[in-house]
Amino acid sequence: MKLRNAALFACMSLISIEPAMAGEKKVPYPDNYRNWSHVKTMLIQPGHPLENPFQGIHHVYANKKAYKGLKNGRYEDGSVLVFDLLNYAEKDHAIQEGERKLIGIMHKDAKKYAQTGGWGFEGFAGDSRTERLVQDGGSSCFACHTQQKENDYVFSKLRE
Repeated sequence: MKLRNAALFACMSLISIEPAMAGEKKVPYPDNYRNWSHVKTMLIQPGHPLENPFQGIHHVYANKKAYKGLKNGRYEDGSVLVFDLLNYAEKDHAIQEGERKLIGIMHKDAKKYAQTGGWGFEGFAGDSRTERLVQDGGSSCFACHTQQKENDYVFSKLRE
């Protein structure tokens, strides 16, 4: 389980110096994603192999199409998964959300993102809707996700 989660978040850290993909291939910002289905939450603390840069609270959200895919294992075009990474603070024996570090996105479009298994990958810095973190068209993210080919490259699972 730790290895799967580690690989999911590691892909976001592999930022290439290659030029970004053409505008039509860019993954759009996922408006209103916090109104989607919440899939799970995870906390990476100091000492975890991905502490730098992924220490924090991770919330995973799925739009309706992605939620259906999580249930049946088949993701149709238009499926979107988001992981929302937040700093955290410990105070009075409670862990509380802090500022957002980044938002990571997987967007299914088999034709548009054919080179990365039908998924577009993107990360947006902090609360920005325009500052993109993925500079290699998602190929470094996809390299991590290939180990989940049998699950259509998706690490997340529903907790029922």
